[in-house]
Amino acid sequence: MTSRKTLAASTALVSLAFAGAAAAETMKIGITQNNVGVDSYQTTYEKAFIAAAEANDSVETVVLDAGGDVARQIAQMEDLIQQEVDAIIIWPTNGEAVIPAVRKAFQADIPVIVTNSNIAEAGFDFVKSFSGPDNITQGARSAEIMCDKFKEMGIETEAQVVHITGQPGYTTAIERAKGFEDRLPEVCPEVSVVDTQPGDWNREKSQKVMEAFLVKYDDIDGVYAGDDNMGVGALNAAKAADRDGIIFVGATNFAVGYEAMERGEYWGSIYQSPVDDAEAALQTAIDVLNGEEVPFLNYFDTPKITQDNMGDYTKPVF
Repeated sequence: MTSRKTLAASTALVSLAFAGAAAAETMKIGITQNNVGVDSYQTTYEKAFIAAAEANDSVETVVLDAGGDVARQIAQMEDLIQQEVDAIIIWPTNGEAVIPAVRKAFQADIPVIVTNSNIAEAGFDFVKSFSGPDNITQGARSAEIMCDKFKEMGIETEAQVVHITGQPGYTTAIERAKGFEDRLPEVCPEVSVVDTQPGDWNREKSQKVMEAFLVKYDDIDGVYAGDDNMGVGALNAAKAADRDGIIFVGATNFAVGYEAMERGEYWGSIYQSPVDDAEAALQTAIDVLNGEEVPFLNYFDTPKITQDNMGDYTKPVF
């Protein structure tokens, strides 16, 4: 006959075993982000990522930020590998330069999920999945928004456009530019893109770029910017120069872009949620670690938003 003392001891051992098993099942997921301080999208993404991880008892995270520095991000990747995390999420500072670090993680049998902005194709073999928006489609949709507006205005055979891109070498910037530049001549073949300059995702720099465009070109009908942060910088330059009637189109709708749309100063953009972006990246990493089938290109939808349909969408929180 088992005594109560022995039963209690056995129960305690079983409880400890279950506790140990539960602890062993905790997923340690590291993330190295691009540059949280550069804009409100990335700031909101980080907050949403941390909140989603904290809400999941089976997840432990190591949250790092490269501050836009490629060398720092490579060092952070190596640090996460040394910590023997179960998976790494990377928001690349540069799609080419991070490939060797991603390869190291692959060689260490640590699955890598790329978030928001993909790495260059040469690194695809070392990545489990990309989680984020389809940036080429976003650029193409922005071209369609602009072309439709030009047709409505009756200037689709003569309009001139300037283009402000994101950070050079950054995959999102490259893909959004490509989507726009490939699609615009398909839908509005007589519209001319007269100049393209980088705004580096920065509103102040984009305002200066637009100031230079306004001095150089007497006739500007449209501005396409890689996101609304840059687009509003360009808008501010046009307002300061009293250049009215320019159609502004972005590729990620920010709160400042939404507010400018409400005022009738900014025509349209692409609706993309940083909360959806962050939660999708974390869930993709969890699914990979659970052995589930995950698409290599795991896109979430990003619809068109203009002054005509903006009432269907809530103002972005970033």
